[in-house]
Amino acid sequence: MWLSDISVRRPLVAVVISALLTVFGLVAFSKLTVREMPDVQTPSVSITTTYEGAAPEVMESQVTKPIEDQLSGISGIKNINSVTRKGRSSITVEFKLGWNMLEGTSDVRDAISRARPKLPDGADEPMVTKDNGNGDVAIWLNFSSTQMDRTAMTDYANRMLVDPLSLVDGVSEVSLSGDLTQVMYVRLRPADMAARGITVADVQDALKRENIELPGGEIRNNTMTMAVQIARLYHSAEDFRTLPVKTATNGQSIYLADIADVEVGAKNEDSAYQRNGRESLGIGIVAQSTANPLAVAQGIEKKLVEMQRFLPEGATLEVDYDSTIFIKQAIDEVYETLAICALLVVAVLYLFLGQGRTTLIPAITVPVSLISAFIGAWYLGFSINLITLLALILAIGLVVDDAIVVVENIHHHLQRGESPLMAAWHGTREVGFAVIATTAVLVMVFVPIAFMDGMVGRLFTEFAILLSLAVLFSSLVALTLTPAMGSC
Repeated sequence: MWLSDISVRRPLVAVVISALLTVFGLVAFSKLTVREMPDVQTPSVSITTTYEGAAPEVMESQVTKPIEDQLSGISGIKNINSVTRKGRSSITVEFKLGWNMLEGTSDVRDAISRARPKLPDGADEPMVTKDNGNGDVAIWLNFSSTQMDRTAMTDYANRMLVDPLSLVDGVSEVSLSGDLTQVMYVRLRPADMAARGITVADVQDALKRENIELPGGEIRNNTMTMAVQIARLYHSAEDFRTLPVKTATNGQSIYLADIADVEVGAKNEDSAYQRNGRESLGIGIVAQSTANPLAVAQGIEKKLVEMQRFLPEGATLEVDYDSTIFIKQAIDEVYETLAICALLVVAVLYLFLGQGRTTLIPAITVPVSLISAFIGAWYLGFSINLITLLALILAIGLVVDDAIVVVENIHHHLQRGESPLMAAWHGTREVGFAVIATTAVLVMVFVPIAFMDGMVGRLFTEFAILLSLAVLFSSLVALTLTPAMGSC
């Protein structure tokens, strides 16, 4: 056992190796993402299409169905789910675990391009987005004001709040709940339309024809070039009332005010959103699937402190719900359990070994082995979660075995009258291969878990690998640091 021989002859080498492993492990631990569970999100792509005013049946037959027909031929798809409502079609394409998302997204875009000619002319261009969050809102913010109604709050939130919050590291999406978007309503009067021979198509054509801005070319001289823009004539409800719709047979113009009521209102004015009996606006923060939700929560809190100084008079912006609090509490409880397990192991060792010096060796080598496992966890892109911490708790009972075997055998040689140096040398050589064999058996037991298919395999991959890494490092520490400390 050349490794243990070097450690006995050169204890400083073993100490330096263990110190480096501890330092690198702590650095790796500080860089690991903290989350509740391992990242096992199914890769998915969302397609959203809007067609204003279309009934759900029309959206289903003329928008959702043609797109789904083109998507069905894409490779790697696990499920296609669609939700169709008035004026909106949402399709979610779930791919198999481990599928190349760049290839999948490209195939979806190609399918949308093939389906586009089959969609109604009035339908908007389908929006394809690759989901990089788990879809669940991690933090809800509450925005309220004593001087603004919900329409004004929505306008302010879209202009001043959404973009700064979206720039926080780890944020995937910022959504509004209870928002009232300001729109212009043209409420047609059927009786007046029939009396003047006006159809709905005539009104739509007039709005498209008149309510546009066109480029007017350029004006150039020797020193500058200026772009000319033909401005819209219609900005307010009063302007739209004077919009000409059609010319009557007598040559008189028929204006929009003659056949409709024009007013400014909210797009979803029948909705309500209140907190403590007060009209408010909800702002949802969705974290990226690979982000540290605790770090995202801290970033949002810092951003809120900065934004408080620029809020209008009478406006308040505060955290209403934070799901990361429960994650932090769960992680803290596992850390507490981990510490209790370590203390109980040391107490049991002292109870049976009966010597403080002998007990000190496993008390030092066990934390070194556990901390060193974080090096591999960081390299493999793992995270700190309940599953990986469970692996560390179980690893305590496994990694301490290697140290106990070596320490007990060294203690046996000391009782036979050998010097500490010779006892460490003989004791480690006698059980060195036994330690290696035990480690190999444990690794062979846990590693196959990482090769399981499906969601269960993804869930317990980090558990199996981290537990195996801890056992491997415990074998290394048992053959280096343990004999080095025993020889002193």
